[in-house]
Amino acid sequence: MTSFDKPTTTPHGDDAAQSYDAAQPYVVPQDAPPQDPATKAATEAALFEAFGGVRGMVETVLPGLLFVTVFTINKDLHISAIAALGVSLLMVVARLVRKDSMKHAFSGVFGVAFGVVFAMMTGNAKDFMLPGMLYTLGLSVAYLVTALAGVPLIGLILGPVFKENLSWRTRNPGRKKAYTKASYAWGLILLTKCAILFPLYWWADTTKFGWVVVALKIPPFLLAVWLTWVFLAKAPAPIDVFAEMEAEEKAEKAEKERKAAAAQQREL
Repeated sequence: MTSFDKPTTTPHGDDAAQSYDAAQPYVVPQDAPPQDPATKAATEAALFEAFGGVRGMVETVLPGLLFVTVFTINKDLHISAIAALGVSLLMVVARLVRKDSMKHAFSGVFGVAFGVVFAMMTGNAKDFMLPGMLYTLGLSVAYLVTALAGVPLIGLILGPVFKENLSWRTRNPGRKKAYTKASYAWGLILLTKCAILFPLYWWADTTKFGWVVVALKIPPFLLAVWLTWVFLAKAPAPIDVFAEMEAEEKAEKAEKERKAAAAQQREL
């Protein structure tokens, strides 16, 4: 068992902690009570932040929205692509100036850049949306396959956010079940989105297709995040493995100091 799975205390108070055997890790019961309101609120905030928040959603939608708007007006692929790429770069610069996290901004820039390259190579404005659609399809398959395999992708993503890492796999079956449900939800929602977009990619004209792509950016995402919150809110609270590791380090340090003091007394 790794240090990420080995607790040093139990959730039963100081007396229980004093008699706790680190060789026998505490496992949250399957029927453990759901989280209290404060923990639910923290879960909601952490989820929202993990997926980028309002700003992340704006950064996801704005380049595609600008591309479709410009193309609808003048039907010029080059101007539309430059506008989309330009606004993506501006958002990265804004984050750099504010010293914010760059994860969502950079992922947006790379996505837009791939779209621009595809569209320029083929001369088809629809291909600006194709990399994002292929990514969505691959992600939906990843969610479903990992859920079937018992290692749900949403747990791998959110475990570090909730400071539980992979402890949910062996020590918190209630949360593993919630992560599995959430991964199925994400997979099915994204797969449904792909089932709508790919036929339109072949049949619809560029303008109509582009507006449908923009319209389907946020609602499926919000639905998946909401379902994830519902599942996790009913699950047991996460095990803070970082706090456990710190407590274990403190206990080891105290034990070494005790042994050193005992050795000094014997020498005297």
